[in-house]
Amino acid sequence: MTVTVRFAPSPTGRIHIGNARTALFNWLFAQKHRGRFIQRFDDTDVARSKQEYADSILYDLHWLGIFQDATEYQSKRFDHYDAAVERLKAAGVLYPCYETPEELDLRRKVRRTRGLPPVYGREALALTSAQIAEYEGDGRRPHWRFLLPNFVSDPLEPMRTEIRWNDLVRGEETVDLASVSDPVLVREDGTYLYTLPSVVDDIDMGISHVIRGDDHVTNTGVQIALFQALGAVPPGFGHHNLLTTVSGEGLSKRTGALSIQGLREDGIEAMAVASLAVLIGTSESVHAMPTMAELADHFDPAATSKSAAKFDPDELLVLNRALLHHMAFADARDRLGALGIGGERAEPFWNAVRGNLDRLSDAAQWWKIVNEGPQETSELSDEDRDFVRIAFDLLPEDPWDAGVWKAWTAKVRKMTERKGKALFMPLRLALTGLSSGPELADLLPLMGREGTLARRP
Repeated sequence: MTVTVRFAPSPTGRIHIGNARTALFNWLFAQKHRGRFIQRFDDTDVARSKQEYADSILYDLHWLGIFQDATEYQSKRFDHYDAAVERLKAAGVLYPCYETPEELDLRRKVRRTRGLPPVYGREALALTSAQIAEYEGDGRRPHWRFLLPNFVSDPLEPMRTEIRWNDLVRGEETVDLASVSDPVLVREDGTYLYTLPSVVDDIDMGISHVIRGDDHVTNTGVQIALFQALGAVPPGFGHHNLLTTVSGEGLSKRTGALSIQGLREDGIEAMAVASLAVLIGTSESVHAMPTMAELADHFDPAATSKSAAKFDPDELLVLNRALLHHMAFADARDRLGALGIGGERAEPFWNAVRGNLDRLSDAAQWWKIVNEGPQETSELSDEDRDFVRIAFDLLPEDPWDAGVWKAWTAKVRKMTERKGKALFMPLRLALTGLSSGPELADLLPLMGREGTLARRP
């Protein structure tokens, strides 16, 4: 059996790092098992679904390093869902209900006052033909519920019925079908809710494993029953913990919180996002993985905690710095070129500055400093200014090589008797305008003697 997984967001907004966690869990699982990854868009909500969001989701996934083997749209498969509905009706497990939302809410309240679980009582199954005719005469249209197999002979007498599965993440899981309501599969207007299209697609597309957030655990019991009602063997299931902010707040496509697009535009590296999204909330320490292949080697769904994974967005910057500090010039070349950084000095420049970058785009500032001088006026005391002027008078002659900084500061130390911070800080401020940054021993050959002299205060 070929392992086949799917990532199935609704294209109603831009995906965030929590959505990316689900996509990555599926992608990495497929990679480890040499399987297939299907990108499916659950776009049955035609009013809210937009192609521009579907396109942006694909762009975000490709940026992360996730590439689909096939792309499917539920909006093109309504005939498959219609056929499944007719099969379920013929089997007697899809029945019409005429209650209004207000009536259902009242019934739930009554059940609570009686100490009963607030599940649907299947009152629609007891309707007479006359009552149905009266409802339809009043203009009511039915919604359709799936009759869960939680009874022996009388559906009005449900009993504990356990659905069990060995979860890829959580281990042994059990859902009692008597504790949940018969799910609505078809709305009054004939449109489909999530459950039926998802199950039909998983059957038709040969999905072997469904990996998603743990907010779907209860749904899984219901869906397994629906798989069986449609004559299919259910796939394996895995439910990972959800990502929340440090305060415990959930993420939402509607608010755009920590969207992949926003992180990308903020200069966060794709592997920083992927590393955090996959490793946080697991027994594996969160550290920057330079490639998806290496991340796959560390990926183990069973190592995921059952509790929510709280993370601080500042962790992304920590991972970002680690990736940049070890990034080879060959991997940065094209992006540096887009920033105007090129030529024979580009590689030594990158090797000099990468250890001081939060974002790759920060390299542009250092390129300007190297080529044009300080971008900010340094604040030197009169004493330090006099010291720097003496130091500049001692600059070695050309040619300059990697040892010029050491040779220069040795002469300055001998002449002025300054050492340590008192020697290096005024020179750094004069040369770069900043109190910290890359090693001056690496920058000085890039500036050249003429470029360095031009910075004399």
